[in-house]
Amino acid sequence: MPLPKTPSRKAPDDRPAARECARVLETHHAPTYYLPVADFQASLIPVAGSSLCEWKGVARYFDVLAGAATARRAAWAYDTPTARFAALAGHVALYAGLMEAVWVGDLRVIPQPGDFYGGWVTANLDGRIKGAPGTQHW
Repeated sequence: MPLPKTPSRKAPDDRPAARECARVLETHHAPTYYLPVADFQASLIPVAGSSLCEWKGVARYFDVLAGAATARRAAWAYDTPTARFAALAGHVALYAGLMEAVWVGDLRVIPQPGDFYGGWVTANLDGRIKGAPGTQHW
C-alpha cells in the first residue's frame, strides 16, 4: 500500500487532523510532514537558535505546549523557504519522538532513527532509512 501524500483529513477517535499538509522526501529519509500552522492545536513557543538547510532555507524552532505538557524544541518551520520549497511557508513540522503520538491516517508514526532527522516512519514504508548509527554519511 503506498504512503498517502498527506495525513488523513479524517482523524480516528478524537485525534486532531490537519487539512492540507506538505510532504517532503529526501534521499534515505522517511517523509517529513509539514502541517499548516492554522490547523495546529497546540501552542508554538519560539525558542532561540536556527539551522540552515541548503535546500529549504533557514529553519527556526519551537517548543510545543499542549495542556500542561511541553515538548522542548519539538517543532520547526521555514518562514521564508527557498523558491523550490515555497509550499512550506505557513507550515510547521514536528519531531514525532517528542510527541505523545503522531498518526498518518490510521498508521501510527515511529520516529525516524537518530536525533537530527524529523521523518515519520510508518509500517508501510519500504527501504533503508538514514539516522541510525553508521548511516550519517550515506
